[in-house]
Amino acid sequence: MAKEELISVIKYEGPNDVLIWKYPKEDFHLGSQLIVHESQEAIFFRDGKALDLFGAGRHTLTTQKLPLLDKIYKIPTGGEELFHTEVYYINKVLHTNVKWGTDSKVRMFDPISGLSVDLGASGEFTLTVSDSRKLLIKLVGTTSSLKTQDIVDTNIYDVKVLTGKFRALVVSKVKAILSRIITENKINILEVDAHVETIGNALKDEINEVFDEYGLYIPEFYVNNIITPDDDPNFRKMREQYAEKYLLVKDEQIKKDVALAEQQRRIVEAQTGAQEEIIKAQASAEAYRLKAQAEAQEMQMKGYTYQQETQRQVGVGAVENMGKGGGTGGSGAGIGDVVGVGVALGALGGVVNVAKDAMKPVFEDTKEMGANVGNALKDSWVCPSCGKAGITTKFCPECGSKKPETPKGWTCPECGTINRGKFCTECGAKKPENTVSTWDCECGEKNITGKFCPNCGKKKGE
Repeated sequence: MAKEELISVIKYEGPNDVLIWKYPKEDFHLGSQLIVHESQEAIFFRDGKALDLFGAGRHTLTTQKLPLLDKIYKIPTGGEELFHTEVYYINKVLHTNVKWGTDSKVRMFDPISGLSVDLGASGEFTLTVSDSRKLLIKLVGTTSSLKTQDIVDTNIYDVKVLTGKFRALVVSKVKAILSRIITENKINILEVDAHVETIGNALKDEINEVFDEYGLYIPEFYVNNIITPDDDPNFRKMREQYAEKYLLVKDEQIKKDVALAEQQRRIVEAQTGAQEEIIKAQASAEAYRLKAQAEAQEMQMKGYTYQQETQRQVGVGAVENMGKGGGTGGSGAGIGDVVGVGVALGALGGVVNVAKDAMKPVFEDTKEMGANVGNALKDSWVCPSCGKAGITTKFCPECGSKKPETPKGWTCPECGTINRGKFCTECGAKKPENTVSTWDCECGEKNITGKFCPNCGKKKGE
């Protein structure tokens, strides 16, 4: 063969609808240019084996570029440097919107209702070549080309559908595993349209395992429609059962929601009531505290103690009621007034230190009676719990509270506070030295420093 008859440029010259195309010449020489377009691959093929593969671009053929071919068929390195081989072009373009559909219904058992129904399915997918060597060996053999329509055919309506062997492969695979996928995923037949994505992904994985043997791959597989037997009695019964169950479940959910709302309302009401009671109790406690604090501050400013205040209130009350208990006239009324005066003087004596001896000429006849009444009132006390006054027993006859202990100690000459230590706890004054002698009166008054008893008016030494 003349050198000028050898091919120096190898390029694709086939039609656009060919999936695999064989270059018509088979004799080449080293240094020839191999041109491969985008979305194509070129494979050197010899003795039923797919050897060296080239992607898109311009390639100069050398023994270094054809290692597999040179390994099984020694390419001449001298003379004409001719070699004999076959060159195939594989179109790897992505085919989209390829339609598929089952040719008959699939009988399946619904585990939820316990009924059997017939289902059909249809959809579309995309297809591309994943392994040119596998496709070339598996499908081409000794033929010169494999048209796209041998796998995917475009009809007069411009719809791409599977043809021949691959259509039967997809349909049989769908029919074989559709029922199993629905059962394994526990899909309700009446809700199957909501699970088409799950079904499509499962079908894609299963079908790609078969397509991989041919060097083909499905990137996307869609289930567009699940055909249900609307006229099947079992299917109608299934829908009735599902509707009844749905209504029962919905009714129970509504009852549950109502009960929960009622429970939450009661909880909120209880919490609100408790908070209101707490606020009221806090307000009352705070008001009581402020009142007690104000009274304590007032007593401190006036310079007398709680015991002294109690005696003062008793005396004031006795004076206000003087004469009210002695009758309407005669000697009884006079005696009542005198007794009242004695009560008042006896109570007020411990507070203002009234010198009853100055009034002795006026009340000479009532001295003993006033002293007795004063002694009785001196031993009386006012209940700090309920306010009951004039109590002479150890417990309050109104509320049962025990008589408070009378503080013992010394009285501060500055502020009147009764203390036990060496310094006054209120003003800090030092306890005075006991240089003045004291005496105790028969009426019960103790530690008297003056010449007359401040309680009954008796003179010291009488």
